[in-house]
Amino acid sequence: MLDENEYSRWLKAAKNTLKSAQGDLERGDFNWACFKAQQASELSVKALLHGIGLPAYGHSVSKLLTNIPGIEVPEDILQGAITLDKYYVPARYPNAWPEGSPHEYFSKSDAIRAVKYAEEIIKWVEEVWKYLTGGSNLGGV
Repeated sequence: MLDENEYSRWLKAAKNTLKSAQGDLERGDFNWACFKAQQASELSVKALLHGIGLPAYGHSVSKLLTNIPGIEVPEDILQGAITLDKYYVPARYPNAWPEGSPHEYFSKSDAIRAVKYAEEIIKWVEEVWKYLTGGSNLGGV
């Protein structure tokens, strides 16, 4: 049985986090934009998993995607998730780098790409949910 309320709760958190990532991108806080894009994607995939009544543990977006039964994840979505997974720790912690601080290692192009991947993953999650709730076919998903 599908849980619309739980799905909506998590998806709202994902979209708010994406909005925050977009603000970080605009301000030039590129490492935070990358991290929050990862978080937005993670929250959206967890929304889908919770919505279908499955556990959603861990922080790897690509691994969470593999836990969705009966849904084939498009290669571009999976590749975006793999890229975003790489931003989970190094975007925040200085000890992930040999010297300096995380903000010194992330560029505007990194942040633009991360936000784009998060937007695509969230859109894909919404399309899958619409399919699961009988609102559309899964066509391009």
